Amino acid sequence: MKVLVINAGSSSLKYQLIDMDSEKVLAKGNCERIGQEGAFIGFKAPDGTKIERKTEMVNHTQAFEAVKDALLDSQYGAIKDLSEVSAIGHRVVQGGSYFNKSVLVTDDVIKKIEELAPLAPLHNPAHIQGINACTKVFGKDVPQVVVFDTAFHQTMPEKAYMFAIPYKYYEKYGIRRYGFHGTSHRYVSQKMAELMGRNIEDTKIITCHIGNGSSITAIKGGKVIDTSMGLTPLGGFMMGTRSGSLDPSVITFIAEKENISAEEMLKILNKESGLLGVSGISSDDRDVCAAEQQGNHRAHLAHEMLYYQIAKTIGSYYVALGGCDAIVFTAGIGENQPQLRETVCDYISCLGVEMDKEFNKKAKCGVTGTLSTPNSKIRVELIATNEELVIARDTKEIVEAL
Repeated sequence: MKVLVINAGSSSLKYQLIDMDSEKVLAKGNCERIGQEGAFIGFKAPDGTKIERKTEMVNHTQAFEAVKDALLDSQYGAIKDLSEVSAIGHRVVQGGSYFNKSVLVTDDVIKKIEELAPLAPLHNPAHIQGINACTKVFGKDVPQVVVFDTAFHQTMPEKAYMFAIPYKYYEKYGIRRYGFHGTSHRYVSQKMAELMGRNIEDTKIITCHIGNGSSITAIKGGKVIDTSMGLTPLGGFMMGTRSGSLDPSVITFIAEKENISAEEMLKILNKESGLLGVSGISSDDRDVCAAEQQGNHRAHLAHEMLYYQIAKTIGSYYVALGGCDAIVFTAGIGENQPQLRETVCDYISCLGVEMDKEFNKKAKCGVTGTLSTPNSKIRVELIATNEELVIARDTKEIVEAL
């Protein structure tokens, strides 16, 4: 079985074709600037060659045509006929309270994803476009599956997912904590249990997905009991361009002083805050690191704030779990920023964490492994996440059961 994994954004579309017999990636690529000038598709050929082609992509249907052409390319393609694609798996950001697991795409499922669009206005409409475009390009006979970012977090108890606002807003609008990056947290927590040689039902794990968007999750017995992101991916601790959680009065104070709308305020909090807003340098952590090394105070402050907030979140989840067996770092920054991991682990040394600092310095750019010493009371692990594989596995399982 070959599964095509799709992650459709508002102006982008990432894809991977995975052979499920070997779980080998046969092809991967990214369509950028969909609906804009200068649209292009970049992809890797089976031999590793990187190809970039400018092509008109007014909408997601045309983007899927570009993906199809790349997959079937006579020189660089991974397949000879579209019939080799057995199924398609889609990442969907917001599944609300409707979905606690991955499901086959039906008209009712699409309707519910549309209903949830107000909770993820930048993401859910793009996912629907992706599903519809897939149907047009690949046909109705190819089964499609949706895998939700929020599904893994649906085991949270009420005390963790409710906000202390009038209860009627939960009843009327579903305002609550949903959490995101669920496929990543699920993958690395299961991998951590395997590495410890333990049944996941007997573990207490804190998973730290640290990237341009970041979240931390407390997982007890394989089930989420709390997570840092909230109603939207804006909640939690500071990120690349997101502020993270704030005193709500900060928002109204700035809006009144600057005379700006709620929409403009959300743009500031989502696109202009976090590492970018504090450092004034960039949302890319590599740029902030370079500026900090050159003595830039604001870059240093941005990192100090980020490390401190991550450590505080881990500490709170240690309490929520009633102890902890393992802490996992993953995602772009988590996997490639040794200083972040070292500083965070220094903060939580009071919990019995002891880091192997020499190995930690080497652990980046694909180097994973155990970051803690044998004497550490909590095992600390660096695991490369693989959200696409989770989507492909769920898709395979659902399609094979048809």
